[in-house]
Amino acid sequence: MSSPLNVTRCPWPGDDALYCAYHDEEWGVPEFDHRALYEKLVLDGFQAGLSWITILRKREAFRRAFEGFDPQRVARYGAKDIGRLLADPGIVRSRMKIEAAISAAKLWLEIMEKEPEGFSGVIWKFAGEPHQKLRRTMRDIPAKTAMSEQLAKELRGRGFRFCGPVIVYAFAQAIGMVNDHLVSCHRHAVCVRLQGQPRPR
Repeated sequence: MSSPLNVTRCPWPGDDALYCAYHDEEWGVPEFDHRALYEKLVLDGFQAGLSWITILRKREAFRRAFEGFDPQRVARYGAKDIGRLLADPGIVRSRMKIEAAISAAKLWLEIMEKEPEGFSGVIWKFAGEPHQKLRRTMRDIPAKTAMSEQLAKELRGRGFRFCGPVIVYAFAQAIGMVNDHLVSCHRHAVCVRLQGQPRPR
């Protein structure tokens, strides 16, 4: 990944090259792919109590450990796989979070089988179209919103874990349900355009 130099961006990536690339290429871009949304929700769950940059630095190790976050594979994980993951120094070795990721894969499969618009439809129905915001400072960005509380309630009601309203709001920001780039950031206008494109059906 590479990021443009000499641009104004949100302050949270700092000078970290990996974080800047994530900010410039992924964060706030609408994501509708069912599998990618599962991966992002699981990684946000692993973030609980940690910083996102910690998870971002481990993301490739997570992808290897969880076989590309293929829900059909992860849903079949048993005690041997849990033991393998707990022994993997490249990921966050939390039994509760690992078991939640496996459970989430099973729930994902159920949703894909039963819901006409699949997992993406379950997630995006709480936003409809992306929410365009005009945040001027980091203080203007909330930790959670009514939308994230509703989505968190839906996910918890379906059996997902590590998906409280704060985690879910971070998830919503990342997948472009809301444009929380500051208006001074070079990505704000880009995400306005991207979020204004027709949603895939």
